[in-house]
Amino acid sequence: MSEKITPAEILTPDDKLTLQTAAHGVVSLMAAADPGPISSTRSGTAGGKALSSATGLVGRVLAEKAKGLDLGGSSTADLADRVFAALTDSVTLLKAKAPDEVTNFRDTIATITDAASRAHKGGPGPAEKAMIQKIGAALEAA
Repeated sequence: MSEKITPAEILTPDDKLTLQTAAHGVVSLMAAADPGPISSTRSGTAGGKALSSATGLVGRVLAEKAKGLDLGGSSTADLADRVFAALTDSVTLLKAKAPDEVTNFRDTIATITDAASRAHKGGPGPAEKAMIQKIGAALEAA
């Protein structure tokens, strides 16, 4: 039986915070891109549940209490700047420190966006589609 590698053996606290900022930030961005208080709550809840289903090293990091997580800002643009950078940085650091987890991380983010965009009838609206494209571009920028 193979031994489980813990996040602390591979990633620094700053590395883990970067992954957490990226994933939790995607949930927030998807909620922000979904107009209306009820539908945005549904998107955020669905995205959060998808985030909690992550597995592997990425899942272990995302399951940890996020110490120092700051998703504040005065606008969606401020949040997007922080989250898009964290997405790109997450892929870069995983390529360097845990290359087997890059696909897992990308799949986790895709699951979050998919779950959030399906949280209401009619599929994703224009703002959600645009946000999903921007999230994908940030993942590919690494």
